Amino acid sequence: MHWIALQWPVDPDVAQEAAMPTPEALGWWALRYTPHVTWLDEGLMLEVSACERLWGGRAQLMRQLLHENPVAGTLLRGAQGATSLEALARLRLFVRGEKRPAEIPAGLPLHTLSAARDHLELLARMGCRTWGEVAALPRGGLSRRFGAGLRNALDVAWQQRPDSHAWLSLPDVFEQKLELPALAENASELMWSANRLLSALQIWLRMRQRGARAFELQWTLDLRRFNGVDLPRHEQVVVRTAEPTQDMAHLRRLLSEKLALTTLAAPASWIRLRSLETDPWGGASASFLPEDNRKGDKLHEMVERLSARLGPQQVLVAAPQADHRAERTQTWQPALRRGSRVAAASQKGQGASAAPEPGRRPRAATTPAPDRQPDALYPGWLLREPLRLEMDGERPCNLGPLRKLVGPQRVEAGWWGSGEEGGHLAVRDYYIAESPEAGLVWVFRERSAASFATGEVRWYLQGLYA
Repeated sequence: MHWIALQWPVDPDVAQEAAMPTPEALGWWALRYTPHVTWLDEGLMLEVSACERLWGGRAQLMRQLLHENPVAGTLLRGAQGATSLEALARLRLFVRGEKRPAEIPAGLPLHTLSAARDHLELLARMGCRTWGEVAALPRGGLSRRFGAGLRNALDVAWQQRPDSHAWLSLPDVFEQKLELPALAENASELMWSANRLLSALQIWLRMRQRGARAFELQWTLDLRRFNGVDLPRHEQVVVRTAEPTQDMAHLRRLLSEKLALTTLAAPASWIRLRSLETDPWGGASASFLPEDNRKGDKLHEMVERLSARLGPQQVLVAAPQADHRAERTQTWQPALRRGSRVAAASQKGQGASAAPEPGRRPRAATTPAPDRQPDALYPGWLLREPLRLEMDGERPCNLGPLRKLVGPQRVEAGWWGSGEEGGHLAVRDYYIAESPEAGLVWVFRERSAASFATGEVRWYLQGLYA
């Protein structure tokens, strides 16, 4: 077995003490690393022999624990040992600034063993100042003189007795009580101690992968009667949120607002925080640029940073065109070249920029002409260029013969002008067809004058349906 002992020193700074989670919550945090967690005197003990390999070894696990300290601004102290008593003793040596003895556990000072603390003076007069010197005493006489607890602790230290403990577990519902350091005369004074319970609630929510929807803060009144009026035993406020959250800063603000409008019937001595409603927590979407994932950030500013980091040709925006030919309903242009359009879209809260997938191109939303069919008939993905299909007799094939389902939808366009925008006549009959292997596809039959003259019918694959 291998144990890790952790300790958070008590800091007299009021701000840090208020942010310190409760001991139960610190134990819940440690359950992330191992299911075997318990409190032993002042140390939080983690038995990690069965799971240390999953964290990359003992040294890596220790670095992980120190890095993810749940108490911000407070030093986390740690020590390791083969037993819980040895790990706790080495932690106490570290706190006192004493050197580790060469022989462990025999050379450990006796003051680091909790079971011997009530007998230190008597054992010192007997010449026993280390664990090994006490362990060398006759077993029967040691048990009769100092009780069975000391002898049993030494057996555990030498791994002659099981190192068993009552392990901590994560409750299904969050509920914790806390005694106030002084009677609270008004509701705002409850907030100082409520911060500790909110920190514990955050740890519980993260471990349970839940988001808080509602919680209750209850306080116990110190008086049963006031000015001749019987008082209730407890008073409480309930805080609700529109969406599940793990943001304690937001919950603190809500609770503070509630307490600011509350008047205590009498001074309060205890508070209790209890979760009322929680929902599964999906978390926030990770950003490609985490430092840029800020609320209220303007779209064009983000596009400019992305373009500067990835290159202008890697950040494109879709520019719709008034053309009935599917392959010309939009073009892709560098976002910086169309900066004014992106800025206008960000002010209106419209869509963002995107980069097309190689080989395929999503169709941009455009205003349909009066004679176009509803957009629901159009595929979500278009090929970059129409793909000519093979024929099986008079039937086009795409991973098997196609069966026409919807159509024809006749398109005649490109007869106007010349150059890039016109001069490419397209006379087509579009169909939604079903392929035995590819599913639903969007195909068209070319109706050019040459095809009528030669009698050759050419079919093309234009798009795919999800």
